[in-house]
Amino acid sequence: MKFECAFLYVAPGCDPAKDVARIEGDSINMNVVGMANYAQAEEIAKEMAAKGCSAIELCAGFGNEGIARIQRAVGPKVAVGAVKFDFHPAFGFKSGDALFG
Repeated sequence: MKFECAFLYVAPGCDPAKDVARIEGDSINMNVVGMANYAQAEEIAKEMAAKGCSAIELCAGFGNEGIARIQRAVGPKVAVGAVKFDFHPAFGFKSGDALFG
């Protein structure tokens, strides 16, 4: 059985209906989805968990509150990790919490 996981990224203008990809490997399936805000990310994270993803990695656009929101959305049985910048260089050195929260 393959390991199902997801990488979620947040950036202005992203649309989870079209900014999506699935990479199927020999032992891991990676689902990649982009969204425009934390509310969308919470919904997508729940969908990924329902599809069997047991691990969700978040891009550096998620601030501390964003990471916590995703963990609360999927519950304790899904591992949530994050690439981390305190202030993201692609977002004018602002935290995702200030932009997407």
